[in-house]
Amino acid sequence: MKKISELKERKIIRRATRNFDLEGRRIYDEFEYDLPYKVDFFGNEKLRIIAKTIDVIPLFLVFFFYFQQSAILSLIFSIPSVILLGAVLETLFGTTLGKRILKLKVIDDNGNYPIILKSLWRNFLCLVVFYPVFDDYIPMTPNEILGIEHKETNFTMHMNNKLCKTYIVKENQIPEIRKLLNHKIPN
Repeated sequence: MKKISELKERKIIRRATRNFDLEGRRIYDEFEYDLPYKVDFFGNEKLRIIAKTIDVIPLFLVFFFYFQQSAILSLIFSIPSVILLGAVLETLFGTTLGKRILKLKVIDDNGNYPIILKSLWRNFLCLVVFYPVFDDYIPMTPNEILGIEHKETNFTMHMNNKLCKTYIVKENQIPEIRKLLNHKIPN
């Protein structure tokens, strides 16, 4: 059986040449490449942060109101709870509350929901590898005239998936991925 990390997509790249045909249209060279199948999607990091926040909020509220803990203690208690609960839910359903709302799923390299130890490890690593990436950002006009620059902060949480060989995908991608995993491609 194939793995997601082994899937390839055939892409045709057209590159312009310096030559033109008789009607004056540019002639293009075509190159075919087998590129790795792209599982991730644009904006997945922001969605993952939102999903993690959605996961923390109910547990924070339980510790704050039901157990009557201070806000700091409620946050501290809710983080390990999210790790444990997230691992169980990802193993059973492939999703947590936040991922369910945002229509995201967690799958392993075989296209299945991760086993409990892998899910627990990836949830723990999510906190360890959650770090900000600072980029210089120069806004467009009207600030272009003033020359105002500022730092833009992006958070990255992708190393936990790389280390555990798991993927965060949209729910509607799963049938396509499973079809590609079971499909035999002649060499």
